[in-house]
Amino acid sequence: MALKTAEEYLESLSKLRPVVYLFGQKVESVLDHPIIRPSINSVARTYELAHDPLHRDLMTARSNITGEIVNRFTHLHQSTEDLIKKVKMLRLLGQKTGSCFQRCVGMDAINAVDSVTFEMDQELGTEYHKRFRSYLRYVQENDLTVDGAMTDPKGNRSLRPSQQADPDLYLHVVEKKSNGIVVRGAKAHQTGALSSHEILVMPTIAMREDDADYAVSFAVPADTEGIIYVYGRQSCDTRKLEGGCIDVGNARYGGHEALVIFDNVFVPWERVFMCGEYSYAGLLVERFAGYHRQSYGGCKVGVGDVLIGAAALIAEFNGVEKASHIREKIIEMIHLNETLYACGIACSSQGYPTTSGTYLIDLLLANVCKQNVTRFPYEIARLAEDIAGGLLVTAPSEKDLFHPEIGPYVQKYLKGVEGVPTEHRLRVLRLIEGLTLGTHAVGYRTESMHGAGSPQAQRIMISRQANLEHKKALARFLAGIDEEKI
Repeated sequence: MALKTAEEYLESLSKLRPVVYLFGQKVESVLDHPIIRPSINSVARTYELAHDPLHRDLMTARSNITGEIVNRFTHLHQSTEDLIKKVKMLRLLGQKTGSCFQRCVGMDAINAVDSVTFEMDQELGTEYHKRFRSYLRYVQENDLTVDGAMTDPKGNRSLRPSQQADPDLYLHVVEKKSNGIVVRGAKAHQTGALSSHEILVMPTIAMREDDADYAVSFAVPADTEGIIYVYGRQSCDTRKLEGGCIDVGNARYGGHEALVIFDNVFVPWERVFMCGEYSYAGLLVERFAGYHRQSYGGCKVGVGDVLIGAAALIAEFNGVEKASHIREKIIEMIHLNETLYACGIACSSQGYPTTSGTYLIDLLLANVCKQNVTRFPYEIARLAEDIAGGLLVTAPSEKDLFHPEIGPYVQKYLKGVEGVPTEHRLRVLRLIEGLTLGTHAVGYRTESMHGAGSPQAQRIMISRQANLEHKKALARFLAGIDEEKI
């Protein structure tokens, strides 16, 4: 059984030696850095729950490659049941961590690359799919975390990759050798890059013939020579350096993003899955984006459950839980959250097999799911802030709370209902603050807008997938304009 424990995952990560910069300083150990460690804890939870009898059915699956039980994050979807279980698993992990747990991108990447390489090989006579399946066997047998890397810096958005003044603003092949390729460029906004063993790179947009050098997909170990990580800042991130836990909100778990620089990185041919096949770049982007937009119907819902629970708790601690307007706001939060979940389940239940046998979600419904995610979490967050009250953003620090002289005053004057310690009230407020304004807002609110593509990207796909001509034909027949039944 290829299932790492959480402890084995942490040990395996400690053996990597990535080049990492944070706040202008080189990081010697990502596991020991207080800003980075919570995000690693979130990934460790995905390993821990795979061994929990209560959650094993969601967290694991039988591999169609090895025949063994593997972590679902390394699995190729073989049915609509797999697609549905994926969404349920992501909701569960959102509930357990209250943050981004970072393995979704890699899972969505392996499923997209699998079907696209199969279709490339069928048409072009290449051997990319065989290479990829061999690579995925290695990932499954070692229960590795894969960082799916798609987004390029892009430079001038009005210009195509080959038209940029600086050719490195899109990652591209700079040299082909007998034993592999050399690539240069960067991938931006890379979720969980420092929590991962492997990086699976994909093109970021549809390509034309002039862009062939940019149509590249490959996988490399996360500490490959020439790869440099620049850690992304988050709101309130320096609170993690203060040594406390209340002011962080959720001190146990977190997420992170990084700019990943590829400075003339060598990739052996056996780990190259696309190299110049520009006509397939758009298909790979479309399928990956579809899978990842499905993911948001699970992960954001799970974190939404935590935020709704926190809002209900602070209403109780403030003594207003029975007020009709508070009850209505919480009901609205639940309604919005479950609507997101319904979209995630819907696009999964309408999935279908690709020619490789790997199941794909309904792309239209997946894009509708993500379009809702760009809106509903913002309203859920707004309602949580409304219910929490002004103390959400004016509360003193925990150092004041526990100060020998000032502390008793803080305890006295910031108390809510009798029987609830002031500390508990402030803990819940900080949790809400973190989810709506602080470090965890990156993985909930802001990522809901830009993760898996901008809102406009989903609207473009909705337009493409909606089959408007068929809808017009239905109207023409029922209006009596056309005689032939549809």
